[in-house]
Amino acid sequence: MATLDPVNGVAADVFARLAVELHDASGVDETVDAVVQFALQALNCTYAGLALAARGHRAEIAAVTDPVVADVYTLQIDAEDGPLITSMRERSTILIRDTLTDERWPKWAAKVSGLGVRSVLDVPLMLGDGSRTVGALGLYSPDADAFGPDDEAIAQILARHATVAVATARHEETMAQAIDARKLVGMAMGILMERFDVDSDRAFAILKRYSQDTNTKLRDVAQQLVDTRTLPR
Repeated sequence: MATLDPVNGVAADVFARLAVELHDASGVDETVDAVVQFALQALNCTYAGLALAARGHRAEIAAVTDPVVADVYTLQIDAEDGPLITSMRERSTILIRDTLTDERWPKWAAKVSGLGVRSVLDVPLMLGDGSRTVGALGLYSPDADAFGPDDEAIAQILARHATVAVATARHEETMAQAIDARKLVGMAMGILMERFDVDSDRAFAILKRYSQDTNTKLRDVAQQLVDTRTLPR
């Protein structure tokens, strides 16, 4: 594979191929897998991972190329601190040249160096205006000082591609889930209309009341009715 230089045409060609792969991905899981696998090809890293911000902005592991990355992530997610968490929170790129000597997160660095990881590069996935972070791309190497300026530049380009792809995939999945939920509620309403000889407004009101009384999502109430022909107690 040709050396990637973000200032010449090679990077443009390679990232164009990545854009096609991301476009063809069928969901969030496939999208993040494509990103981390591309990172292994395009950057001087041995391992790569991607964490996404979930509800409450808590990081969740989305994709890893090796179990060691899951360990590196879990240590930070459990402690709610570390370069990954800082990168997401402060919307900044974090470079650790050597976990044996870096003093910013000493407890974490000691554990990570024990896992055989010496160099770390975390790059945030930021939406358009940079006001919100949807996740972070993590790159890891067993060698000290493995990442140079070119690696950082390429990682930031990759992060921008990943941000757009993940945001698009999430939106499409949300829309698909909303459509599925509407279809399911419609089926449940049809069952109630037939069973109790009520109109659509009354059928929806029944579902909504059961949802509120049982503290159950409307979709789940509808699912139970469709599956079992009974409403929650």
